[in-house]
Amino acid sequence: MDTRVSTQPKNQWEQMGYEEKTAAVNEEMKRMNRLPVNSTYATHRLRVLNKILQLLSIQRTAAQDEELQLLFAGLSL
Repeated sequence: MDTRVSTQPKNQWEQMGYEEKTAAVNEEMKRMNRLPVNSTYATHRLRVLNKILQLLSIQRTAAQDEELQLLFAGLSL
């Protein structure tokens, strides 16, 4: 099993600046808003994206920072 593939999104996230992270999340939100309104996938993903934006906008604790990294890694933006 190649572990480099599973850690790449996390490394990518850590290398991005605040503006890049926010832009990536906003682009994904635009993409989700083009999906059907009744799409449960889009609804859930938008909730996760909103949580990421919320965590980006505040001064985070270590636990919140870890949650943010896990959320971003799970999205594969």
